[in-house]
Amino acid sequence: MDKRDLAGLFQERLKTLLRRSATSQSGFAASVGIDRSALSQLLAGQSARLPRAETLLNIAERYGVSLDWLLGLSQDEGITGGLRPSFEIEEEPAGAQRQTLLAHWHAEAAGTKIRYVPMRLPDLVRTQAVIAYETAHVRVNPEIQISETAFRLDYNRQPGTDMEVCMPMQALEDFAAGHGVWRDLHPDIRQEQLRHMASLLDELYPSFRLYLFDGRQRFSVPYTVFGPYRAAIFVGEMYLVLNSRESVLSMQRHFDNLIRVARVNAHAACDFVTALPVHRSPR
Repeated sequence: MDKRDLAGLFQERLKTLLRRSATSQSGFAASVGIDRSALSQLLAGQSARLPRAETLLNIAERYGVSLDWLLGLSQDEGITGGLRPSFEIEEEPAGAQRQTLLAHWHAEAAGTKIRYVPMRLPDLVRTQAVIAYETAHVRVNPEIQISETAFRLDYNRQPGTDMEVCMPMQALEDFAAGHGVWRDLHPDIRQEQLRHMASLLDELYPSFRLYLFDGRQRFSVPYTVFGPYRAAIFVGEMYLVLNSRESVLSMQRHFDNLIRVARVNAHAACDFVTALPVHRSPR
């Protein structure tokens, strides 16, 4: 999901809490440890950035809602309870350090099931041309992204790996059509990406399984559940990492619910991707 959509959903839920608080913006800001100008910026929704993780925690704890709800991961407001002691913030590192972090989490979860909701396309199926396009307007070295994709692919080719990916079917349809962020990506590159993806889905099945749900009926932020050990929610330039057993189980249940309503099951994913029509007319 686009970061602006995520920030917009957070903004609406922040407004809901402000209305419930029956206090002024100054009073609300003070209650969660920020100044009034910072709150005004969050409410204005002019930036795709979310507040600091500490601010998210303060809002959730002060007003008795779950981080899942605050970030749009769940419709259930819940209660954060003992979440803070089991919560970590991992700034997304650069270069080899980033790959080391991901490699550590994957290695720790070796032999268990990894569940993954991607932001756009699953990392391990991306072509170099798509990676170059995605990194062209951000301060990210494409070589680092290419290396990370190769690591993910090598990991999933190892015996005993088990990964499930679940994402909106509309994300792939938009890619094939060249809509949204993909509008300037050449049709030949999109066509080659879909061929590459279909080939890997066929090669890696059943240890790698892709499920597609209807994005009009369900919503999810991007995250990965690394076996029973941790869940990492990707929020722009950082990960919100949940470590407690209860939190990880909650994320597993969220993922399982996405699979239960999947419109395309894993055995049919390759055929779905193969059949996607690539639009070539200018928009």
